[in-house]
Amino acid sequence: MSTNHYRLIKPLRALALASAAALAFGLGGCGGDSDQPSTSASGGATTETASSETAEASATTETTAPAATTEETTEVAGPELSGQIIWADYGGATNAARQAAYFDSFQAATGVEVVSAALEATIMYSMLEGQAGDYDAMHVGLPDVYNSLEHIIPLDAAVPRDDNLPAEAQDYAFGSFAVGQVMAYLPDTFPDGGPQGWADFFDTEKFPGKRALPGSGAMNGLVLEAALLADGVAADELYPIDYDRAIAKLNSIAGDVVFFTEYPQLQQLLLSGSVAVAYGPSGQFTSLIAQGESVTVCWDQAFYSFNTITIPEKAPNPANIQALAAWMGDPERQADFAQRTFYGPGSAAAWDYIPEDVWDNIVTAPSHTNLILEDSKSRATYNEEMINAYAEWLTTVG
Repeated sequence: MSTNHYRLIKPLRALALASAAALAFGLGGCGGDSDQPSTSASGGATTETASSETAEASATTETTAPAATTEETTEVAGPELSGQIIWADYGGATNAARQAAYFDSFQAATGVEVVSAALEATIMYSMLEGQAGDYDAMHVGLPDVYNSLEHIIPLDAAVPRDDNLPAEAQDYAFGSFAVGQVMAYLPDTFPDGGPQGWADFFDTEKFPGKRALPGSGAMNGLVLEAALLADGVAADELYPIDYDRAIAKLNSIAGDVVFFTEYPQLQQLLLSGSVAVAYGPSGQFTSLIAQGESVTVCWDQAFYSFNTITIPEKAPNPANIQALAAWMGDPERQADFAQRTFYGPGSAAAWDYIPEDVWDNIVTAPSHTNLILEDSKSRATYNEEMINAYAEWLTTVG
């Protein structure tokens, strides 16, 4: 691997923060719209189980604008950079946050233009198979990384690794962030306390009302896994999926399900009171909180997975994208991005730069201790049949 170094600008932020170990109070498993931070010194659970929601990133409203920064230029020995980077992702607020947290300052420091393109699946998968294409960097889930390692350029030694990723993925993915699959409800719906885990989501007698679930196979998220957990399957025994058992659990609430096929529908179903409890990506609910809506997100048994960026082997501008990868590995910049999006950072050190009052809206906050991490390798193996199984179930209840 190359050991190139790059001309970097180190941001110096005036953020008020404290380490998790110094915190002395906490909140329960389900966090709401409180301004009080969740605070616990322990990290998230290490059990693996969830699925990547890459496309959801485009639909999330940008949230908090971090404190202003000053910049100090640091010259580091290495090649002069020029030209451009073709960056392919899902656009929307997540791309806007990347522009503000990473791209603008990188271009100012290096002169390299980062050109954002809407990610096209046909180009992405052909490049992951080793074919030529326009993209220097692509927004993918970890299952795609594991399935395509031989066609992904390893990161240079100068690129800081995202140490929250599984160790075997750290040399092949950067710019990562964690998204959650959670349940959420309005506090007024359950004034005496709402559902606390997936068993409660499926218990419409104890917690009456409609449930919102994805209405397409491709959007299935981790619904099958949630159904199995609710039915008593241990988190480390989810795969291979017992489809009959999962579908039977889904059928137990089929008469109380309202389906959504677009994320704005999910938000509207919840806010309008059309459903009592909604299942979906955490960013859809935390963005409502950021807009001033009163929403309770249940973090107990929340699934989380990592979205990542990879460099395909036929990337047209490999030196430029390696330099940007190094830039994005800086924990302060990752903290900036996390504050704008409420996505969990790829670098553990980034938490030192995220204000405490933001923590409870981020799925991987140190205070959220009962989380379930995506088993990306199992998802890579079974993802297609899981999509098909959920899609087939939809035809029976639609």
